[in-house]
Amino acid sequence: MTPQDLKATLGSGLLSFPVTHFDAEGRFAPDSYRAHVEWLAGYQAPVMFAAGGTGEFFSLSPSEIPAIVSAAKDAAGNTAIVSGCGYGTEIAVDIAKSVEKAGADGILLLPHYLIDAPQAGLYAHIKKVCQSVGFGVMVYNRDNSILLPDTLARLCDECPNLIGFKDGSGDIGLVRQVTSKMGDRLSYLGGMPTAELFAEAYLGAGFTTYSSAVFNFVPALANRFYAALRSGDHGTCQDILNSFFYPFMELRGRAKGYAVSAIKAGVRLQGFDAGSVRAPLTDLTREEEAILQGLIDAHQN
Repeated sequence: MTPQDLKATLGSGLLSFPVTHFDAEGRFAPDSYRAHVEWLAGYQAPVMFAAGGTGEFFSLSPSEIPAIVSAAKDAAGNTAIVSGCGYGTEIAVDIAKSVEKAGADGILLLPHYLIDAPQAGLYAHIKKVCQSVGFGVMVYNRDNSILLPDTLARLCDECPNLIGFKDGSGDIGLVRQVTSKMGDRLSYLGGMPTAELFAEAYLGAGFTTYSSAVFNFVPALANRFYAALRSGDHGTCQDILNSFFYPFMELRGRAKGYAVSAIKAGVRLQGFDAGSVRAPLTDLTREEEAILQGLIDAHQN
C-alpha cells in the first residue's frame, strides 16, 4: 500500500486499535490476538492500529512489536495494518524499519519519551523517522508532542510520506488552524481517549474519522454511532452517548490507566483471552467488570 493509498483508506471509515493479548506469564499471545483481530475485521474497519496506545505500546519492548504486526497482518484480511512507533528518534527509526519489514502498511508516530521539546526538535525527530521508511506516517499530536501549523507544513513539504495527523490534545482551536492551513494534504483523525465523546466537535473542525477504542468489544455499537455521526443523526448520537459512552466514561475515570484497562476488560468479557494489562497499569476490579458487563449486555444488538 502506497502512502497515498493509506491516506485514502484512513479517511474511508471508522478506525480500530486492537488491544495486545498476553498470556498468564505476560507474554504476547498470538493465537488469541489473531482470533480477536479476525473478529474485528468482520466489522469493516478500513485500518487497524497494531501495538498502538490501546495496544499498550508503552509496555512493549521494541523487539516484540514486529511479531504483533505480523500476527495482525495474518488475521486482518484486506484491512490495512498500521503499527505504533515512538520513543527517542533512534529507537523510533529502528521500530519503523522493523515493522515495515514485518509488513505494516504504515506507522503512527506516538509522542517521544518523557521530555518536552521545541518545534525545531520535533521537526528533526519526525523528519528523520519519515525519511527512514517508504510507507505512510501519521503523527500523534498530544502531551509533549504538540506540533504547530507552521512546523507541520514544513514537515509536509519535506516528507511526502507524512499523510496523517491524529489529535489527542483536545485543543479545537489549534486543530482547526491545522486543518485550515493543510487542507487535504493530510488525513485527519480524532484521537482523544474515548473519541466518541468528542467526535461531533472534531467533525466540525474538519476531522472525518477517529480511532474507536470501544470497537475492541462493541464494534457494532461503535459503527452505529459513527454512521449516525456522519449522517447528521444527532438524536441517535445523543442516545448512545447517554446510554453507553457517558456511563463508560464514569467507569473509565475511576482509576488512572483505565482508558486502556477498561477496553481490555471488555475484550475479555466478549470471550477473548486477552489477558491482563501489563504494569504499571492495573486491571478493573470484579465489581467494575460487572458494571462493564451490564453496559455490554444492554448494547449487544
